[in-house]
Parts: sequence; structure tokens; C-alpha cells
Amino acid sequence: MPRLALSALIALVALTLAGCDQLGIESPEKIAAARTAEGAAIGGACRHAGRAIEDCYTLNRKADKAAIFAGWRDMNDYMRENKIEPVSPELENPIATASSKTPEADAPETETRTAKAPKDAKEPATH
Repeated sequence: MPRLALSALIALVALTLAGCDQLGIESPEKIAAARTAEGAAIGGACRHAGRAIEDCYTLNRKADKAAIFAGWRDMNDYMRENKIEPVSPELENPIATASSKTPEADAPETETRTAKAPKDAKEPATH
């Protein structure tokens, strides 16, 4: 009888441990794989947007640099093979926007003056 109880206990423990994935408990391997995949996706997106790898590192400080570089390099190879041009981002550069936040930038715009041509300059001929 003790063998039957021991076998049942081992089976119960095995089933309990097998269900950890179903409970949402992630293993360190899964977490590392997710971080690597996320970094590769970030790197690929940066390359497709035409960003330099250094800008990508700066914009994504928490992501793994090796994964970012791997994704950037893979996308670079893919774009070269398929002759794909980078897509320029339509949003402002967040780095430039953050560095330009000065008191002068928040001040209302004043009248701007345009340069005038000298008085002796000739008007272009129109037909």
C-alpha cells in the first residue's frame, strides 16, 4: 500500500508542476525569449524606418542591445535583398523634441522678417 500512496503522490506533484504554464507562471526561458523577440522587433522596425542603430539604442534603453542589433541587421539584409527603401517616420523625432524644450521654444512666435532684394536688382522677366 505504501507504494501506491507514493505513486499517487508523485503523480499529483507531476500534474501540479505541469500545470504551471496554464496558470500564467512564466519560466525564465520564456521571459528571455520574449525579451529577445521584442528587441529583434524593435531593431527591425528601426531599420525599416531608416533610423541609425545608435538612435534605436537611445530610444529603447530598456531593450536588449544584442537583440536590437540582430533585428536591425536582419531587416537590413532583407531590405537589401528585396530592394526596399526605408519608410520615413511621420512623427517628430522624440530625441530632438525633448532637447528643444527650452523656454525660448515655449515663447510665442514673433514677427519674422524676410530678406528683401536690393533696390537695384532686376525683376525676372515674365512671358
